[in-house]
Amino acid sequence: MARIMIVDDAAFMRMRCSKLLAENGHDVEEAENGQEAIKKYEICKPDLVLMDITMPVMDGITAVKALRSRFPEARVVMVSALGQQSMVIEAIKAGARDFVVKPFQPDRILETVKKHLP
Repeated sequence: MARIMIVDDAAFMRMRCSKLLAENGHDVEEAENGQEAIKKYEICKPDLVLMDITMPVMDGITAVKALRSRFPEARVVMVSALGQQSMVIEAIKAGARDFVVKPFQPDRILETVKKHLP
């Protein structure tokens, strides 16, 4: 069982993703923005982070840079809406390993999680 952190300012997206991952045997942590994600990462040390790009307080790209500089082993997958390709490229350059387009298909999330777990 893996520990996965979902970072998204939309409660509905966190709930939908949490339910899917929990039903598939994963332990799930949640954060509402990048700043909260960094604080929680230090405590729970998740195996994988699924992070939105556009969020208040601290966006996903800034959060990926901060996470990867403090925790080089951090595995982050961006989850973004269609039309944000340039931001996705920026996120990958910042250290994200992959991306999933919202609205996501459950199978796509599960495949991506499996692919990026240690």
